[in-house]
Order: sequence, then structure tokens, then C-alpha cells
Amino acid sequence: MATEHVNVLIIGAGISGIGAAYYLQAEQSGRSYAILEAREASGGTWDLFRYPGIRSDSDLHTFGYEFKPWVHDKSIATADLILDYLRETASENGIDKQIRYRHKVVSAAWSTAEACWTVEVDHDGEPVTITADWIFCAAGYYRYDEGFTPTFEGREQFTGQIVHPQHWPADLDYTGKKIVVIGSGATAVTLVPALASQAGHVTMLQRSPTYILPVPSEDAIANTLRKVLPANLAYRITRQKNVVQQRLIWEVSQRFPRAMRRFIRATNARQLPKDFPVDEHFKPTYNPWDQRMCTVPDGDLFKTLRDGSASVVTDRIATFTETGIRLESGRELEADIIVTATGLNLQLFGGVALTIDGTPVSLADKVAFKGMMLSDVPNLAYAIGYTNSSWTLKVGLLCEHFTRLLSHMDEIGADICYPELPAPDMATRPLLDFGAGYVKRAIEDLPRQGLSYPWLTSMNYQADVKLLRGGPVDDPNLRFTSSSRIEVFA
Repeated sequence: MATEHVNVLIIGAGISGIGAAYYLQAEQSGRSYAILEAREASGGTWDLFRYPGIRSDSDLHTFGYEFKPWVHDKSIATADLILDYLRETASENGIDKQIRYRHKVVSAAWSTAEACWTVEVDHDGEPVTITADWIFCAAGYYRYDEGFTPTFEGREQFTGQIVHPQHWPADLDYTGKKIVVIGSGATAVTLVPALASQAGHVTMLQRSPTYILPVPSEDAIANTLRKVLPANLAYRITRQKNVVQQRLIWEVSQRFPRAMRRFIRATNARQLPKDFPVDEHFKPTYNPWDQRMCTVPDGDLFKTLRDGSASVVTDRIATFTETGIRLESGRELEADIIVTATGLNLQLFGGVALTIDGTPVSLADKVAFKGMMLSDVPNLAYAIGYTNSSWTLKVGLLCEHFTRLLSHMDEIGADICYPELPAPDMATRPLLDFGAGYVKRAIEDLPRQGLSYPWLTSMNYQADVKLLRGGPVDDPNLRFTSSSRIEVFA
């Protein structure tokens, strides 16, 4: 069987992969591409997670694509609405016809002599080989087949059911049940009010508090603008408003952390029952936005705490028991179901094994360039979004810049491109400079970033608009080579 060749091979058919395909079609219509998706459906995160209440924690006017207006009344949207939006985007643009499901990329080997990647794929147990001029990895940064669950003493004693949100059973009946949700991040604060509507009682058990802010599920300004302006214009205005708002909250948190702490505490106190121990359960030890802040649409978590259908406990687990959990304080929490909303396992590039001219690539030895390429790795781009605002804001800019890079290579007659460090001992710092537990567990296995642009992975949308959209593609740190003429165009 002949090996198929494409110009660009996109790994992942989630929000990043569909976005990358759109920009490729729009700006590089002469290039062939294919999207490989390991699972049986598109949508990435929004198809994988099936736990009750799953929704975005960013507004869809910024989490959505710049080129496709979000027109639903709900700004904080549930997974089904997001999936409809993503699949509609793919269908409208013919992208869905380029997706190959149940195609898991196993390895990718770069050949400088041939100026291409040879990609080995597992398709339902059968090997498939595809060659590509470029790989664009849009697989996110966590493992789709495995969530993180710490080791719990006595776990085997528990006679009820233990569930991780990443693997939620479709037939789980929790009606009238006592449920303990372990965790305090975005997944936990989503699950608690969703489960409380049918459960007997839900307890959110947290080791330490997280910053939680109530936000409206509908954007009144956006919905009003849509009634009086064309959809595209209304969307652009709303998107810019929300970009500025997100950045302002982050900037204030960084510059005036004490004031922001006081504001969040006061907001929480107004939402909670009278005499509720706010500081015990809603006063983190870190500053706002040292970790990603959780939002709860229309204050739904606080409503469950007010009406008594849910409660929050801040303590450490001593052991699981037959009937629940015993805490270090000695208190026991009874449970029929325990949900371990304890986080993700990080995994860049979908766990694909990379080699360059026969030498394995160690990601930990690489440095990110412009937040989209790796030092000394040719013809490979990737998409990782913002951690301090909507993920997709960054992805759109990266995809635009990628298509501009391809055009630049055509102009100068190059078919190989890779970043090169200005000095082997260039100072670096962690790629994800973020305090979340799932980041800390994997930080030693990830690439690093530099201290200044272009080696700094920017988390500032306005700065990236200037650098990635408005700035030049060429850079003193980029090497452009022709495989037919061993020559560097720099």
C-alpha cells in the first residue's frame, strides 16, 4: 500500500484542530491537510467529558472562534452547545470531511534529507503510515485516556462507587444518594450544583480553598447588541469588551492582590448564608490568579450552599472507610458515591514519540519559541492557549501566524524551518508558570520557555495581537533551509 502524503497533518479534532484547519483552508488553500483524531468523535474536551453540568469556564464570545460569531443567549455555555458550535463550524467549512477518526498517532520521525515527517498511526489496531511536510499538534496538554487520582488510604474498603469525572458512567443513578466530591477546582464547582439537583446531599471536600467568583450566565450587553446590530459587528464588539475585561481582572489581581482578595471575599460573603465560615472555606492561601480562578454561572454553587442541598468541608483525608471518608480531624463523611475531581494528567503532543534523523526528542530539553514551536525541532507547530483568559484567543493568533510562516517559506524557497537558541545556556523558566497541581506534577517533563520574547510564551492577548498578527514572521532565531540546496536563509 502506498504511503499517503499531506502538506500539513493536524493531530486532534477539538477546538484547536478545527480552528487550525479553518485558517489553513482560508489562507493556504493550495495545501493539502488531514486531521487525525484518536477518538471516535470530534470536539475534544467537549465530547470526552460527560459528567453532569459540564460547561465552559470562559465566556463563549472569547472562547469561540474570531471568525464565527457565538449567537446563543448563554455566554457561559454547556458542553452540548459548545459541541454544536464546533461541529457546525467543521460542517460549514467542509472540515469534517478531512477528519479521520480512531486514528491515534503513535510516533513521528523527521528526516532532514527528505524534509518531511513519517507518522505512524494506529487505526483500530491496524498500522497506517502518513508522511507530512508539517505537523500541527492540536491535542491539548492532558491525557484523554486517564485522569489523575491520588492514592487514597483504604480505598479498597469503600463499598460504594468511586467515579472520576473524566470517565463518568452514562448509567450512573445518583438520585437521592449521598455524594462526596473531592476537589475544589473548575470540575468540582461545576459538579456540585449539577448533582445537588437530584442527589440526597452533596459535599464538596477540599484540602484547601480556591478563589470562586459568581458570573452571569448571560451577557446582557452581548444579547442587546445582537438585537440592534449585525451579528458579526455585535460579536466583534462583545469579544473586545470581554478581552479587555478579562485582562483588567488579571492585571488588578497581579498589581493589587490584597484589594482583589477583599473584593472576592466580600462577593462570596454576600452569596453565602449568614454566619457561614467564609474564611475557612473560601480564603485561599495564595493570591488571586496565582492559579486559575473558578467561575460559577449565576452563583449556582452558592445557591446550593444556601438551600442546604450541598455543603463544603475543608479538611484532609485520613482514609476511606466502608461507608465514606474519615478525615484527619476525626470527622466522618458518609457517602454512597465518591467523585474524585482531583485533576488531570498532563501530556503534550498526545504522547507521540518524536525522533529527528533517528535521535529521540526529549521535550524537557527543548525551549518554546513564540509559544508555538520548539527549539531545534523542524516543521512542527503546536497550539496551547492562555491560562489566564480564554484558551481560544491564543489559538487563533497562533494559527494565523502559522499560515503566514508557510507563506514566508514559499517566498524564500525554503521547505525546512526550525528555531535555534541564541546561546546553549540561555536562561529559561517552566513552560507553564502556573501553580496548579497538575502542572507541578509534570513540570520536569515539559519543555521550558525563555525570559523574553520570542522565547517567552506570552499570556497577554493584546501583546500577541501585535507580535503574532502584526509582527514579522522572520526572526533572527529562525533557521530556514532548503532540502535541495543545503543553505540557510537567515
